[in-house]
Amino acid sequence: MTGESLGTAGIHDILRLLPHRYPFLMIDRVIEMRGDEHAIGIKNITANEPQFLGHFPENPVMPGVLMIEGMAQTAGVLCLRNMSPADGRRALFFLTIDKAKFRKPAVPGDTLEYHVDKIAQRRNMWWYRAEAKVGSVLIAEAEVGAIITET
Repeated sequence: MTGESLGTAGIHDILRLLPHRYPFLMIDRVIEMRGDEHAIGIKNITANEPQFLGHFPENPVMPGVLMIEGMAQTAGVLCLRNMSPADGRRALFFLTIDKAKFRKPAVPGDTLEYHVDKIAQRRNMWWYRAEAKVGSVLIAEAEVGAIITET
């Protein structure tokens, strides 16, 4: 399936694939999926999200750790979407976070794009290079790894 275009994943697909729910679902949709190689996840940041009650009330800034989570969730949709339903129920867990850098803040009103590209895969483990962008501006980056286990 590598390289094959799978189109997009809307919110219903994401909820079917990932165990995350509000307030911890950090992506609204996934676009430009190609096999398990590449995708772009979209997160529309709104002022009424619970993290802004404490981070920071007078100057709301999207926490960097939540941007990393959005990167991982985008990669997770990509991995799980490519698995056969015959594979049974699966759970996806963080394995690694490496080379994380935060360059600019993301704030309410921004649309975050999580660009993820596969670095490697071994058995049930995947590693992705991820960038968070607002428009064409790179605001954060990291390498994330995940493992898929049977539930």
